[in-house]
Amino acid sequence: MSRFLIFGFLLATCPLALASDPGPLQDYCVADSNSPVFVNGVVCKDAKLVKADDFLFRGFHLMGNTTNDMGSNVTAVNVAELPGLNTLGISLARIDFAPRGINPPHTHPRATEILIVIEGRLLAGFVTSNPENRLITKVLVKGDVFVFPQGLIHFQKNLGKGHAIAIAGLSSQNPGVITIANAMFGSNPDIVGDVLEKAFQVDIKVVHQIQSKF
Repeated sequence: MSRFLIFGFLLATCPLALASDPGPLQDYCVADSNSPVFVNGVVCKDAKLVKADDFLFRGFHLMGNTTNDMGSNVTAVNVAELPGLNTLGISLARIDFAPRGINPPHTHPRATEILIVIEGRLLAGFVTSNPENRLITKVLVKGDVFVFPQGLIHFQKNLGKGHAIAIAGLSSQNPGVITIANAMFGSNPDIVGDVLEKAFQVDIKVVHQIQSKF
């Protein structure tokens, strides 16, 4: 029997194995931020001590401060702000944009994001890994919904002359965020200059100038 036939026989007869994050095994697991125990997630608070406020976040209607270099502000509602989200695999964010403001290129290593425009006109886009470096982009208006797949670099820009607002849902209680420029030029300690010089194909003086801004 050839190797190919043996391989095909094994594929046909061996059971399929699948793995994923476990689902909740209780009604809720409110995060206990005071626990000294470190786990992949957050330790559950004693269910007898849980109260309604553990499932409540207030202030999402308030506009964020957009007087910064990016002209944007993200109000995150993840497990750190809302303990009742623990183990539920979801979180939320409000993004406010000043006129021409941007939410700079970034990734969420642990979440897919779905965005709905509440006010204004946004340019939204992401870059694929397969096919390599293909830009998927769309102009969004009030009521439009757009999806950014997990881990891919994405951004938004306010195209209007007034403020814009978007709400994002994320498929993780703690999606994380890596802003590309900050990660490359503002790491601690700094990435070695000649690495960035070669990666971005710019003079080392330009690298140091950009690093100084972070």
